[in-house]
Amino acid sequence: MKPNIHPKYHQATVVCASCGNTFTVGSTRTELRVDVCSACHPFFTGKQTIIDTAGQVERFQKRLERSIRG
Repeated sequence: MKPNIHPKYHQATVVCASCGNTFTVGSTRTELRVDVCSACHPFFTGKQTIIDTAGQVERFQKRLERSIRG
C-alpha cells in the first residue's frame, strides 16, 4: 500500500435537522448534518408524518377516492 494516501478517520458527530438528535459515528469528516435520522424516520419509528405545503397530499387522496369509487 502507498503511504499517506488515505484520509484521516475521526469520530464524527451526526446532527439531525428534523428532530435534533445527535450521535457519533466513524467518518472522514468531524461533523455530519442529516435531514432525517433513525430516531425520526418513518421506516424505523412506524409513524408516518406527512409534511405538505402545497396541498399535494389532499389532491392525491381525492384522486384515489375517485378511482376507487369507479
